[in-house]
Amino acid sequence: MASLLPGTTAGRETDIGTRANSDFALLLNDLLSERQEEDEHRPPRVGIPFDYLSVADELHSGRIKVSDSVAGAEYRESAESFEPGLDAVPGEADIAALATEDLAPVEPEALARELGLGTATSADLGKLRRNFALKNHPDRVAPHLRQRALARMQMANRLIDEAKRRAIGKPKG
Repeated sequence: MASLLPGTTAGRETDIGTRANSDFALLLNDLLSERQEEDEHRPPRVGIPFDYLSVADELHSGRIKVSDSVAGAEYRESAESFEPGLDAVPGEADIAALATEDLAPVEPEALARELGLGTATSADLGKLRRNFALKNHPDRVAPHLRQRALARMQMANRLIDEAKRRAIGKPKG
């Protein structure tokens, strides 16, 4: 019997990195078998089976009709019914309407009345802050009103914080 190198069994090594007597085919077989063992322990991949060739065949079969004129007509129809959102550039009539628009107050006295701070208890202050933010947060208003909404939120937070400090400092009685 031929002498075996350390780490070999019957002419085949058990460690892939120190092969002395193995040929390339055995190395590939070992690598593939290790890969299969690793794949068996991995969870299966989730995917949607999709046959690209059948889709291409369907498109070239002529059963699906797509023409430039039909697509263009549908595009023009959708563009006519499009209503610009809040990010659209306002026209002259829109700017005139904005100038006459009643804006929510920023003054501390008006905000305190709006919040109801005169009658609020210390337990109500957190709820007041959340409700005010739900209605007046800058992310929830039209872009042209965001600066004003930011000022209102800052003033409301300051007023609520002051009311909390007064409520904490007041002796119970």
